[in-house]
Amino acid sequence: MTTTPSIESAEFTPTNNHLTVAQRQEAGKALRQVVSRSAHCEWRPSGVKRSSAVGNRPNPIDLLEVSNQGRIPELIPIRYGRMLQSTFAFLRGSAIIMAADLATTATTDIRVQACGDCHLLNFGGFATPERNLIFDLNDFDETLSAPWEWDVKRLATSIIVAGKDMSLTDKDCYDAAKAAVRAYRLSIQEYAQMGTLAVWYARQDANMLVEHAPNEETRQYWQQMASKAFTRTLEQTFVQMTEEVNGQRRFIDQPPLVYHLPNQEQYLEEVEVVFEQYRDTLQSDRQFLLDRYRLVDVAMKVVGVGSVGTHCGVALLLSNDNDPLLLQFKEARPSVLEPLAGESPYSHNGQRIVNGQRLMQAASDIFLGWTSNTRGQDFYFRQLKDMKTSIKLKGMSARGLEGYVEICGAALGRAHSRSGDPVIISSYLGRSDAFDSAIADFAVTYANQVEEDYQALVAAVQSGRILAK
Repeated sequence: MTTTPSIESAEFTPTNNHLTVAQRQEAGKALRQVVSRSAHCEWRPSGVKRSSAVGNRPNPIDLLEVSNQGRIPELIPIRYGRMLQSTFAFLRGSAIIMAADLATTATTDIRVQACGDCHLLNFGGFATPERNLIFDLNDFDETLSAPWEWDVKRLATSIIVAGKDMSLTDKDCYDAAKAAVRAYRLSIQEYAQMGTLAVWYARQDANMLVEHAPNEETRQYWQQMASKAFTRTLEQTFVQMTEEVNGQRRFIDQPPLVYHLPNQEQYLEEVEVVFEQYRDTLQSDRQFLLDRYRLVDVAMKVVGVGSVGTHCGVALLLSNDNDPLLLQFKEARPSVLEPLAGESPYSHNGQRIVNGQRLMQAASDIFLGWTSNTRGQDFYFRQLKDMKTSIKLKGMSARGLEGYVEICGAALGRAHSRSGDPVIISSYLGRSDAFDSAIADFAVTYANQVEEDYQALVAAVQSGRILAK
């Protein structure tokens, strides 16, 4: 049996303002004696300590079925169908499995506001309120205060798994994962030397990414990504997703992915009630702006992989001069990290997600807010496809992937520096590549575990235990 080395996190937190920079640097270096950087390479799938219980690793299919509790039954086969598309798609939809495994690995126990589902496709470009395009993390359904290493390990693993799906060589995958961790380490190192406000104001501007691309291929890719984002306007989405029926604008039904409910009038009235509660969570100036619009239609919308089966929808609003506003509302369920990292300080899961997003992102959606319905389900609202763009892994070269994941690693370092203590983390990481290599080694080993779990899902479908569409 192995145990997870840790320290008392209360001793090393950003709230201990009485510690000088020198003391925090020493604290970070001292942590290497408690949890060596090379210890992060270890992954043992069985016989490990899991919370207060000791035993073998849970069956991954059992965990997936646990995560289905409360989901819309007829959509669950679509979730499995999407997870079967590739090993990487499986990884995206199985955050609950990796979270349970990460809780058994070595950690310094230094906490940050963690993404909780940090993989390659949870980064992307989007517009700030000033209409500038930035690159950042963009999915926070699982966000919670948790060890910083968990996000790094999931990101690195996603790079190995995605690289294999892209038919890259083992060396290319390893080099990309190591490059991402190195970028994270150097990013934390940079923010450790900056003032508190400078860290808070820092952001990765799309133009800056194009200008500082390491090679021509990466530069062209970033230019294409930025250009595509500027075409994904509200007006374009409005035309694509809505139509006029009997003089009334409404969403176009595309079942089973976008559809109106049979009791549509009743459902619209229900959403109008929760919409008023959502409005109260916005800043007063944004309430004023939202009041210029009226809610005219809502529809269910299947999104992502891990979110399939949860209650998600879209709302169409029009102003008096028929200027559109499109919002997305998503069911906010408890984070998969909570049984492992501790309960959220928020009783409302929508509030947990919104506040976690505001804490991690350099700039957040002005319409980001939360609400609940009469059945006790929590939700959060945000704008739909407002200059949002993400990478397409298919066809990307090894060189292009490495350049992209370096940006992801740097973005994660910036996000963690806002809520954690970059001085302590940077001092622990040091200037060598010891941690980089350890995480890349872990990612290779754990990627093999993901492949085994994916094959277990394939077998469960073939046996008839699970239905997939």
